[in-house]
Amino acid sequence: MPQFKYIARSRTGEKIEGKVEAQDRRAALLQIERMGQVPVSVSEGGALAPAADKSKEKKRFRFELRSSRAPRMNLREILLLTRELSDLLGSGMTLGNALHTLSKRKTNPAQDEIVTALRDEIVQGTSLSDALSKWSDTFSTLYVSMVRAGEASGQLAEVLERLCRHFERVQEARDKVITALIYPGIILSMGGLTMIFSMIFVVPRFSAIFAELGSTLPLPTLILIRLSSIMIKYGWAIAIGMVAIVVLIRRTLRTPAGQRWWHRAQLRLPLVKTIVTANAFAHFARTLGTLLANGVQVLQALSIVEDTVGNVVIAEAIRDARSRVTDGATISLPLAQGKIFPPLLTDMLAVGEESGDMSGALMHIAKRYDDDLDRSVKVFTTVLEPILLLFMAVLVGFVAISMLLAVFDLTSGLKV
Repeated sequence: MPQFKYIARSRTGEKIEGKVEAQDRRAALLQIERMGQVPVSVSEGGALAPAADKSKEKKRFRFELRSSRAPRMNLREILLLTRELSDLLGSGMTLGNALHTLSKRKTNPAQDEIVTALRDEIVQGTSLSDALSKWSDTFSTLYVSMVRAGEASGQLAEVLERLCRHFERVQEARDKVITALIYPGIILSMGGLTMIFSMIFVVPRFSAIFAELGSTLPLPTLILIRLSSIMIKYGWAIAIGMVAIVVLIRRTLRTPAGQRWWHRAQLRLPLVKTIVTANAFAHFARTLGTLLANGVQVLQALSIVEDTVGNVVIAEAIRDARSRVTDGATISLPLAQGKIFPPLLTDMLAVGEESGDMSGALMHIAKRYDDDLDRSVKVFTTVLEPILLLFMAVLVGFVAISMLLAVFDLTSGLKV
């Protein structure tokens, strides 16, 4: 029977080296796990060690070829990882073995690297919350704080389950907004492509015919032909200018002043305001309620919510309220004084404070604004679709009418 040489970590984080006899490498891994150890490397008779080193060199070379940015996971990947980790811990598996099991699955390079690093930290004795905090681009302060509270209470699996429900609702809210923008985006894209095709290929052919006939063209037709010639001659400059404008706008909006102006504008635009505020207030209530339900202190919870609410103006209102709140004091009154949060939200929160069930009141508030978000998205799409259709109809109609006017003038001249 083949003999496998292995390096593993004990539950206390100690390094262990040894040999086992097994039919194949998978059987050797299972045998090591049954001994209560977390395998780090396994090679048959030690002969595979050079190959492993070579693979590490290849990985290092590939890593150097890639961008120097640290790997990160998106929200869906975080949700899937949290769900799987919660299920494994709920089934009785230890944290180290659960992470080791997840690290053996090949999903994508970023997730594989992060999960493997978390496993290595755990087997060395690091807490999960401290290990997660080293990947701040992936795991938010909210995530780390809730995991730390779960570790302190001994209910890590339950906390991970609550995190799953939280991120599912966050993802659902994002999907609602994105879905509402898909159809308008398709209309604008197809309409824009139609206009470009008409101005580059259709209008020049008609203008050549009109030039050969030598007739006097109506003003709309002259304007259209002029715009078409400008687009054909200077289309590359127009495209570069539009790209430069988009890049400049994006960079401006990333500055603190630009971001603050844009977020304040979102709170004033018709239709957009209701979507932004409903999403932000639902996120505020759900996040704060989840943190308080898991034993996080009020001031720390408000600080976390401030970083994750997604709107600078609303975040400033939370910061001002937090500066006026002390442990044991109410939250509703300072929030109401900021005049950003609506009276309905602060009144419902005050009721929860009086009854001693703030987390429950916050969950009711989150549900209330989730329903508002649904209605606002439906109103937005209902109003936006006919506006976009009318806009595209005006553009296409201008092209068609300009051509038809010239054709009618030519045909009437031929009859005479």
